Amino acid sequence: MVGALALSLAACGQNPGADAAADGASASAGDLSGELSGGGASSQESAMEAWRAGFQGQYPDVTVNYDPVGSGGGRENFISGAFPFAGSDAALDDDELADAEAQCGEGGVIEYPAYISPVAVAFNLEGIDSLNMTPETIAGIFKGDITTWDDAAIADDNPDADLPSTDITVVHRSDDSGTTENFQEYLSTVVPDVWTYEPEGIWPVDGQESAQGTSGVVSAAQAGEGTITYADASQIADLGTVAVGVGEEFVEYSPEAAAAVIEGSPRVEGTSEHVFAYDLARDIEGTYPIVLVSYHLACATYEDAEQAELVKGFLGYVLSEEGQKAAADSAGSAPLPTALAEEFAGAVDAITAG
Repeated sequence: MVGALALSLAACGQNPGADAAADGASASAGDLSGELSGGGASSQESAMEAWRAGFQGQYPDVTVNYDPVGSGGGRENFISGAFPFAGSDAALDDDELADAEAQCGEGGVIEYPAYISPVAVAFNLEGIDSLNMTPETIAGIFKGDITTWDDAAIADDNPDADLPSTDITVVHRSDDSGTTENFQEYLSTVVPDVWTYEPEGIWPVDGQESAQGTSGVVSAAQAGEGTITYADASQIADLGTVAVGVGEEFVEYSPEAAAAVIEGSPRVEGTSEHVFAYDLARDIEGTYPIVLVSYHLACATYEDAEQAELVKGFLGYVLSEEGQKAAADSAGSAPLPTALAEEFAGAVDAITAG
């Protein structure tokens, strides 16, 4: 696999900062040893590095490998059994969930948000760090209807900006991406008359520039004047960003404004006990509406006892107070609300070997 991120874990000591529910998950793992290999969403790469650094303080004899192949690859490899755990920026759809349940067998699938982050609309214009854009303007740009930076749709909401007549170059993900699906879901929910495409992980507009993974689109945007892309806000480096119109105001991205979205969103109905998927509310005033809710996928039962203990221990750390803080400090993500983290940790604690 391309771009594998090997997380080698070494050191010693227990984690006193974990919350009680997640402590129970990792404490039951005992003295872990062995190798655990998963993969998926590239948006989680920075967070994975932070989780590695914290987890290595607990288990010196464990190696965790995470291959950031993208959300689609993560789901495919989890469903096939190649990955015992995976990261995905989109929840499993009905067909995928049925296939994953069949793969996991008795006990079924565990699915929950592990990482919440704003998706930044990021651009490269010399001398401009921030711009206001309505949802209609964002959709028009990415659809290809707004083609220059001094277009009236942009200029009207940015009267103090010295906008050039430079052509707009849209950069999108070339791979099957949960970030792409999240971004399209936002557009199709808020401005369905403009963004008429069905949301999915593959970008629907032909003839635009593309790149592989989060780091790929960010690098491509940095390389050209007048570019614009969408990417996990933790990885946009020095690109300018868009304050998104929500109601009567423009909201800059922040972890807090992103976390407020999931707190106001309902859980998808009709799913099994350990499946925590959410219908995101994209129009709550004061929140940042383009939010990435990145899931972890696991099975409740594994045939191999060592693998079950490794998955349980690692994912328990991710959901701990310390694990969430480590990701927030490293990746700029929003820590999960405590009540939700405890609920998800209860599902992880149920992992067994059968």
